[in-house]
Amino acid sequence: MIDLDNQTDLDIDISGLETIMKELTTKEIELIFTNNEEIQILNKEHRNIDKATDVLSFPLDFDMPNMPLGSIVISVDYVDQKAKEYEHSFEDELKLLFIHGLLHLLGYDHEVDNGEHRQKEEELIKKFNLPNSLIVRNS
Repeated sequence: MIDLDNQTDLDIDISGLETIMKELTTKEIELIFTNNEEIQILNKEHRNIDKATDVLSFPLDFDMPNMPLGSIVISVDYVDQKAKEYEHSFEDELKLLFIHGLLHLLGYDHEVDNGEHRQKEEELIKKFNLPNSLIVRNS
């Protein structure tokens, strides 16, 4: 189940995200939609990077029954910008970022792994018939 905190004025259908999530986990997650300004604050606070980003993941450091997996924060400004730039829908870009963030919650980390994150992301992109994601576009 997704516990949604939509901090924007957009009405966003998350049913497609829930379908993707069910493919990977039965744990609950918190999903926060925000803007570039707010995600920049979080990025600086938690990663010491003073710029806006697309998606941030905050996994819980312990695994207990009935505990959520963690939180995903997505900038809808970034979703809109990249959807236009790559000429696909807002919904598709949102799914791509959600998959990326969810894989981080599940322990994948493209910055240190041997391509496992990218491979799993590509598998899900194909399964859900999505355009190339950021991690695939940059490789």
